[in-house]
Amino acid sequence: MDIVLPITLTSAAAAALINIWLAFRVGQLRLATKTSHGDDGGGPLTRRMRAQLNFVENTAFVLILIAGIELAGHGDLWLSATAGIYLLARVAHGIGMDGENPTLPRKVGVIVTFVTQLFLAGYAVGIALAVI
Repeated sequence: MDIVLPITLTSAAAAALINIWLAFRVGQLRLATKTSHGDDGGGPLTRRMRAQLNFVENTAFVLILIAGIELAGHGDLWLSATAGIYLLARVAHGIGMDGENPTLPRKVGVIVTFVTQLFLAGYAVGIALAVI
């Protein structure tokens, strides 16, 4: 049995696990602060909530681009590596969001996220225009 989109499938599975981890971290702080609804006005709980939401917001686009590129027949080792680097950077971002001030892991996560989306979007446009 051949898997049609192995890179997309693997990336989506890893993304789901990261999302669960980020949600668990939010839940830990909710329990610790006895905050069942809302946030803590910009404190640690808010930062963890934003880390999870930011992950979801960005990862949807990355997974769609990975799937489109893979469906177009351009899924290769570079696409797997790009997905892996992106997901590791998102873990770093989640950890980095625990700091009150911008931290190196957060900065790395943001930069890798922007570069990944820009690169994948450009590659997808190149495929669509038959340049790649």
